[in-house]
Amino acid sequence: MSAEQAKPKGPDLAQGVVIGDLPDGGMIAGHVGDEAVLLARRGEEFFAIGATCSHYGGPLAEGLMVGETVRCPWHHACFSLRTGEAVAAPAFNPMSSWRVEQRDGRVFVRDKIEAPDQGKRRKPQHEQPERIVIVGGGAAGFAAAEMLRREGFAGELSMISSDDAAPYDRPNCSKDYLAGDAPEDWIPLRPPEFYKDQSINLQLGTHVTGLDVSARQVVLGDGQRLPFDRLLLATGAEPIRLNIPGADQRNVRMLRSLSDSRAIISAAKGARRAVVIGASFIGLEVAAALRAREVEVHVVAPEHRPLERILGPEFGDFVRALHEEHGVVFHLGDTAAAIDGAAVRLEGGDTLSADLVVVGIGVKPRIELAQAAGLKIDKGVAVNEFLETSAPGIFAAGDIARWPDPHLGENLRIEHWVVAERQGQAVARNMLGEKRRFADVPFFWSQHYDVPINYIGHAAKWDDLQIEGEISNRDCLVRYRRNGKLLAVASIYRDLDNLKEELAMERAASHGATIAA
Repeated sequence: MSAEQAKPKGPDLAQGVVIGDLPDGGMIAGHVGDEAVLLARRGEEFFAIGATCSHYGGPLAEGLMVGETVRCPWHHACFSLRTGEAVAAPAFNPMSSWRVEQRDGRVFVRDKIEAPDQGKRRKPQHEQPERIVIVGGGAAGFAAAEMLRREGFAGELSMISSDDAAPYDRPNCSKDYLAGDAPEDWIPLRPPEFYKDQSINLQLGTHVTGLDVSARQVVLGDGQRLPFDRLLLATGAEPIRLNIPGADQRNVRMLRSLSDSRAIISAAKGARRAVVIGASFIGLEVAAALRAREVEVHVVAPEHRPLERILGPEFGDFVRALHEEHGVVFHLGDTAAAIDGAAVRLEGGDTLSADLVVVGIGVKPRIELAQAAGLKIDKGVAVNEFLETSAPGIFAAGDIARWPDPHLGENLRIEHWVVAERQGQAVARNMLGEKRRFADVPFFWSQHYDVPINYIGHAAKWDDLQIEGEISNRDCLVRYRRNGKLLAVASIYRDLDNLKEELAMERAASHGATIAA
């Protein structure tokens, strides 16, 4: 970064801004000294917090103010303008804030107030359980544990994870980390001392073999039994395995965990050509990451357009062309029949050489524990609007949970990182007696080279697809409707519009309405 680029941008907010220059609901990105600061106005009040999102560094001034909060344009993290607290995932770290003063028709940003200590527990508002157990160390499990302590839970808190690593930023495992653009120290969601400081009994590499609902106990692989008053099942999903000859060879990899990502990185160092089986979001992100490592990549998939089922034909054609621009070779309308050493034989008759094979053909929810315990199953673990299962006091969140979505008016189970985190946060509050309905609009993002795709809502099927802008120009907002109702929106570089569509969906659902064409 040059000295010019490193200079603070925007006005010096310590020198003041004319009050009339900032309308109600307006935001200005400026600086105080060398620190980027966001100045925002709501009514006659002014707020100043850090201007760069603590998740991935998104510019908050380009986001959306909603009440006394601001939403990040990149990945929809939400912060309190009054305190800087990270009130909704995917951000967990708070923002610093500054004291604001009005004088002589100007507003000045004064001394800095350190970021709120989110590890400092609030005073509980309801009667507290004594013991909470979380099964799963992924997005939902971590978010629940962090929020439980933030909301004042002072009892015993255990997190049981089959993973060998403490909770980490899983999306990075197929994106920047896999591509070599993010160092490993960016990956943990919290440093190791966090769990000790917050008295979270984190047990890694530990398997839960049973759930005794009547005795309120979790059974571990070594026979140990953990009693609980409240329980969260956040067991996540596992990759679907390829059932063909040779799928168990050492050069065949799947990607779900940090250790999987590390293994692919290691294998890529000596690989000349890789074959990715599956044109899913994960498969294509792996393809992009391997191309960044200068590995030749071939993608094999049965569909005729990548991602057409989710994004539509126009978007599918764009995604294919984007990857082809970067050297990816597609073998669509075909499937792998066998893997023999460094060769992948396709059903269509072609044979592809491959030093590395990565399989990305989908995942399936890990519901066996809940099923064996007698919990209600409905294409996942059935939960109510509070994310509570058929057994009182036992909750489910993340990839396994199937919940009543107020936007579509039907039950959904979605494998999105931000959805899992926000469900974990909702469960934490509900475990502590808040009775907060989970009503967040589903959101995910995918990164393909320098092109981000943001997607809100859920459209399994649609009968009307409206494209605003030009997909091929990487500037678009695509709306998916069925029977006149807006189901989902995908966008490229229309971040603020995407946030506005999300807010409109939220407000429509809260009023029991639909968004018409």
